[in-house]
Amino acid sequence: MRSMRVRFSGETNIGLKRAHNEDNFFLPEGDRLAIVADGMGGHASGEVASKMAVETVAEHFRNTAEDAELTWPYKLDGPDRYDGNRLTTGIKLANLRIYDKAQRDDNCHGMGTTIVAAIFLDDKVLIGHVGDSRVYRFRDGQLTQLTEDHSLLNDYIRMKRLTADDVGKFPHKNVIVRALGMKESVQVDVLSDQHRVNDTYLLCSDGLSGMVDDPGLAYVLQEENDLDTACERLIHAANRNGGQDNITCVLARLEPL
Repeated sequence: MRSMRVRFSGETNIGLKRAHNEDNFFLPEGDRLAIVADGMGGHASGEVASKMAVETVAEHFRNTAEDAELTWPYKLDGPDRYDGNRLTTGIKLANLRIYDKAQRDDNCHGMGTTIVAAIFLDDKVLIGHVGDSRVYRFRDGQLTQLTEDHSLLNDYIRMKRLTADDVGKFPHKNVIVRALGMKESVQVDVLSDQHRVNDTYLLCSDGLSGMVDDPGLAYVLQEENDLDTACERLIHAANRNGGQDNITCVLARLEPL
């Protein structure tokens, strides 16, 4: 990026109702890559799954940093083919490792995890995701959800089987229809967003998005310029509203040089 840089911050919190934290996140070491994963499976297995997801995708990016050859599996067509393949392959490899461990280890049977991963390129951000962890963009005072939840609730909303009043009463809000580790293969949604200077991107688990509504998220991002403090305030808001789940947020802001 010749005219801008990306500043990152991230934090995770156990919340108020859970015995341990099954979320994990990753901040850049080399590539401008950020990841959030929300594990599931109970006991310690959800934590194992989310940690495996984050580590596998990060490791894949480290191992392919100098690889300009399109020799990986899971090919993706389109204008973002190279970086899209890199992102998709990392997530699919994570899925396979989690699935294999769940099949071999009785203590990890049934474990899985959501994932959102964002790689910031010179002119855009590429996002790969599976599950109901989200990515938002905050631009000019407006918050936009970029990802679409892979959840039973969202499926019903898309099929227009729920009214606005029904959404709040839906009994299966936490049912995920797609996650890493559920099957031997997984479909990864990849989207591209043209970024601008002063854009802020929020990656989060549903422990944040489920506890703080969009206006509440936007209020913190509008009011707080320091990213570390903004993460703290977002987590505090989720806990203030009940803290029903583990809470993880990562912020990435594009700043002028």
